[in-house]
Amino acid sequence: MPPAVAQRCELDLTADPFGVLDAVRDEPHAFALVGRWGGGGAIIGANPIEIRTAPGDPFALLDAHEPAERASAVIGGGWFGYLGYGVGEQVEQLPPRPPRPVPVADWRLAYYDHLLRLDVDGRWWLESLDDPQSPRLRARVDALLSCLDALSPEGRRSVRVEAQTSSRSADAAPLAFELTPPGVAGHKWAVREAVNRIHAGELFQVNLGLRLSVRLTDGDPIGMFLRGAAATTPAYGAVFSHPSGGLVSLSPELFLRRSGGHVVSGPIKGTVPRGSEEESPTAREQLISSAKDAAEHVMILDLMRNDLGRISEFASVVAERQPRAEAHPGIWHLVSNVEGQLRPGTRDGELLRATFPPGSVTGAPKVQAMKLVSELEGTGRELYTGALGYFSPSAGVELSVGIRTFEISDGEIWLGAGGGIVADSDPEKELEEALAKASPLIRAVGGTLRPPAPAQATQTSDVRGVEQPPSPWSSALTDEVRRHTMPSRPDPQRGVMETVLVRDGELFAFGAHRARMAGSVEQLYGFNLPESLEARAQAAGTAAGDARLRIFAVPRSGELAIELQIAPLPPPQDAVVRLAAVTLPGGLGSHKWADRRLLEALTRELGAVPLLVDSNGDVLEAAWGNIWLNIEGTLHTPPADGRILAGTARMRRLAAAAASGQPCAERRLALSELLGQPLLITSSLREAPAVLDERCGAIPSTDEAVASACRG
Repeated sequence: MPPAVAQRCELDLTADPFGVLDAVRDEPHAFALVGRWGGGGAIIGANPIEIRTAPGDPFALLDAHEPAERASAVIGGGWFGYLGYGVGEQVEQLPPRPPRPVPVADWRLAYYDHLLRLDVDGRWWLESLDDPQSPRLRARVDALLSCLDALSPEGRRSVRVEAQTSSRSADAAPLAFELTPPGVAGHKWAVREAVNRIHAGELFQVNLGLRLSVRLTDGDPIGMFLRGAAATTPAYGAVFSHPSGGLVSLSPELFLRRSGGHVVSGPIKGTVPRGSEEESPTAREQLISSAKDAAEHVMILDLMRNDLGRISEFASVVAERQPRAEAHPGIWHLVSNVEGQLRPGTRDGELLRATFPPGSVTGAPKVQAMKLVSELEGTGRELYTGALGYFSPSAGVELSVGIRTFEISDGEIWLGAGGGIVADSDPEKELEEALAKASPLIRAVGGTLRPPAPAQATQTSDVRGVEQPPSPWSSALTDEVRRHTMPSRPDPQRGVMETVLVRDGELFAFGAHRARMAGSVEQLYGFNLPESLEARAQAAGTAAGDARLRIFAVPRSGELAIELQIAPLPPPQDAVVRLAAVTLPGGLGSHKWADRRLLEALTRELGAVPLLVDSNGDVLEAAWGNIWLNIEGTLHTPPADGRILAGTARMRRLAAAAASGQPCAERRLALSELLGQPLLITSSLREAPAVLDERCGAIPSTDEAVASACRG
């Protein structure tokens, strides 16, 4: 597609961008970019002509538009939106992400053919990719301009004040953000593991993040942005609003800017808290003179030079020799520019394939760092550490790094924060740095950061008296495991499954199994289960008598394939099930994955049933069932908070207890509480007594009979 011809006309308007955004906030898919975008000022728009979102290939979408050889000063329109961190899975072969508490589309781009533009001289323009008087544009341009009728020069100041406070009433309670499990202890554990991997020579640096979140009934992205951007004046402020949620970005960092064939990136690496006004100059000097921060910065500059070098003219990529210290809310950052001249004919999709995701928020080497992120973080990233901005057919590309960004979806707001981990990183200081980045932003949108619970605030082994078990990928697991390649987390593309008990040809609790699978396939793949599933399952069960029925739902070539497998019930066993604890950050999540390779490998190597423990020490679940612990006559089981599969037997037991008043409850369980205690493990097929053997996992069992019994 040839580049569009951008046009502009000046508007008789003097309102500031906050007032203009507030005026157009109710228009479909309203957005705003405020700060350094487009050379400074603001870009505001609404009512796109096309919306594209995952699944699909965003790089191919962007390659379909031929960029202009010479950049225009007029943006006019184009694709505006975000590319989430998960888009990196289309660039590199990566392990599956940790569980995603609130999954959103990996990318979302909307095509706008007109917008409002404030330039650095304070003039407002109507810009478009067509003549605004054309019939195709006229009605939508009129609708956008009509929103501005109330913005008289006399009302400009009052509009801004109202806009800053419109997101929440004065009487509303502040948004109390909490660290999402595995929280403080989990982040410290991840930092220690990363330092061990760096010392072992796996990589030089990795960016690790944590997640802060709050539930709410009414997410208002534009209201949050009006408060947050006015309070923090971000370099690359952005808000995107859509019916299912939105993004509020207060990012300080430029990922890419392409003007014609020239491309520049402004990676940030190196951070210190600013402290008070009196302390701030001293903090700045400490950052500039810090050998640790300088080493981090140089590594990321080299990475960005390498990325840009893939698609730039030979010897055209250069980096600034000395970083500069920039002040941002609550912190100082080290920043440098890396520039290059793209090879002729390079399209936007090619540029993104070579550089995405941003190197400053992944690590070095990039691919190995991304693999470690999947292993060590407790929640899967959505937009966080991706990119957002625009692709204009006339002006070029401008993208910020997806940090300091609130994400809103499904009744929840969350914010990612983290930092680069190197060989001498200290877990406590890394946690402090992450919270120092997040705290001013949370205050700016009218929120508070709730202190972590005591059990989360200290290293698990100090509080609970039990050494943290090794992760599946740690060389500390066993000598036997070191001789094998442990599989990664379950691959969602292998589908989900349900295991149904069949007695005398009848399906037991089929409705609960069907409901759980229906929720999974809709959330993961966007499909509905076929109406014929129950009839097919019942026919298979009737023919089998007593059996185990497994139902698989697998996405294949744009369709959902359903497979049924019937097998005899496993023979009853009187042996107590032996459990061996293994740390798996974030657990396996709330879906019953068809990919069982990791669990089967752990069972084989440990000679016991794996008991999954989060990186903060929370007990989660066993490989084939939910765990119960009797505490003073009450059965307790870990909560279904998105980290475990809520088993059908578990749900029935809790429901029955609630109806009858029996002592049975959900509660977080510590590993130390399970040592030497009689446990119960339940699944859809059976329940069995179990015990946590603290020696399991240190020495693989050589007794095949015991190992077979443990595998169940």
